[in-house]
Amino acid sequence: MRAAAICLGIALAASCPASAQDVPADLTVMPPVPTDFAPPRTSWGDPDFRGHFPIDIIARIPFERLPEHGDRFWLTQEEYAAQQTNGDTADARYEADTQAGTLGYRSFITAEASGRRTSLLVSPADGKLPPLTAEARASYEAGRSSWTDGVDFDWVSDFDTFDRCVTRGFPATMFPHRYNNGLRIMQAPGRIVIMTEMVHEARVIPIVSRDDAEAMRWPADVRTWMGQSIGWWDGDTLVVETTNIKTGDSVSDDHIARGPSPLNLATHGREPWNILPTSEDARVTERITMTGPDSLVYEVTYTDPQVFTAPWTARLDWTRDENYEIFEYACHEGNVQIRNYITASRAERAAAGGGDR
Repeated sequence: MRAAAICLGIALAASCPASAQDVPADLTVMPPVPTDFAPPRTSWGDPDFRGHFPIDIIARIPFERLPEHGDRFWLTQEEYAAQQTNGDTADARYEADTQAGTLGYRSFITAEASGRRTSLLVSPADGKLPPLTAEARASYEAGRSSWTDGVDFDWVSDFDTFDRCVTRGFPATMFPHRYNNGLRIMQAPGRIVIMTEMVHEARVIPIVSRDDAEAMRWPADVRTWMGQSIGWWDGDTLVVETTNIKTGDSVSDDHIARGPSPLNLATHGREPWNILPTSEDARVTERITMTGPDSLVYEVTYTDPQVFTAPWTARLDWTRDENYEIFEYACHEGNVQIRNYITASRAERAAAGGGDR
């Protein structure tokens, strides 16, 4: 197995829009995605998903469930009320922004049923990622990235693809990060495009029949950071399957030997999953369902038997906001981080009498 990038930058606490799904009485139950909404149609007859979908509103949901939430998919009313209080406290520190008409923290957690989910993961039911295989665990522990404490940096091959402004990888790019969490969906006959604000990666997905999808697959040795995505309609739900995800890093063989680029799954749950590997067998299945005039439910199932001992599934709720704008994402320009890490590490080694590696 060669290691690779999927930088899932995920933070901390919210849930799904009330228009998409109500919180059940039994907080240990995750209801199925509603399918009773009839979406508007494009001029060529497909469900019309077009628009801007900023997912900051779910960027504070833990990726993995915290121990104190036990087997619950949902927060209690008391826990939710505490979040709202915390939101009020945070907003008080940004009163000038509020007066200027911008949204504060509390607005994000109360605008929808959004503070009520305990994790993005919905399977396994315990809200935890499945255990890593022994080989994946070794690769994870050998990984090098600015997200990893104690790494001695000497050259660009000591950094992951996100550090170097190359990519967050897939499916990481579909998950919220600390900032730049806008998504834009565009459609044309036979195509759907999902563009991300972070790194400005555009997934151009052909829409075919399910029977034709596998015949269109690239040869196994043709790979990209985002993989090859092919979609089809299952009723009004868009299904996208992605294979041929790049494994390893093109910078140097030496870097591959050192460890993976990151699947930066920065959760504050059980473990700081900063640099999870990817193998040639990775396969991602996404299901996107419109559940209201401005709401979509996004489900993603990740299968990689060389890395995880079982598949896992996350569910995210997207809300359309046409006032949201995606501006230029400039990362390479003025990116002094890589040089600073290297020069600082070299200076520390010189001071300790170690010199360069």
